[in-house]
Amino acid sequence: MKYDIIKSPIGPITLAGNGEALSFVGLPESRHPLNIPPEWTRSQQAFVEAKRQFYAYFAGELMAFDLPLEPHGTGFQQRVWTALRTIPYATTISYAELARRIGNPKASRAVGLANGANPLPIIVPCHRVIGANGSLTGYGGGLEAKKYLLDLERRHAVADDFNLVS
Repeated sequence: MKYDIIKSPIGPITLAGNGEALSFVGLPESRHPLNIPPEWTRSQQAFVEAKRQFYAYFAGELMAFDLPLEPHGTGFQQRVWTALRTIPYATTISYAELARRIGNPKASRAVGLANGANPLPIIVPCHRVIGANGSLTGYGGGLEAKKYLLDLERRHAVADDFNLVS
C-alpha cells in the first residue's frame, strides 16, 4: 500500500491505496483514524490525479471526482456508497431518502452505519446526508468539517448559477 498526505482547508488529508486507485481517504478529525502500518510506503508520486482533483474541489473548480476507487466493504455498504455518489454537488438528502434510493426504505439506521463506514469521504460525499429535520448529524470527519464542505459547495454552486445567468 502507498499513501500520501495533502494539505486542505479542513486539515491534512491522508490518501491511501495501491498508488493509482484509492482505498481510503483519512480526514484530520476522523472517528476512525488510519493507523499507517510500517510496511506502507509514503509516496509523493502516488495519487497525482487524486491530489489535483482534491485541490480543484477545495478551490471550487470541481463538482464531481472521477478517480479509480477500491473501497472495501460489504455488499450493502457498497450499494450505499454507490448511491452517495449520485447526490448532486451542493445538495443534501436525509438518511431515509438514501435508504429509499437503495430500495430499502426501512433501512435508515443501517444506511447511517454504512454512511459512517465510508472509507472515501468527500469523494463519496457522505457529508451530503443530513438528519430528516435538516440538522447536521454526525460526520466521521467532525461536524466542523461537514459544515465547511457543505458551505464550500453552496458558495460555489451559487457562483456557478450566477455565471450561467450572466
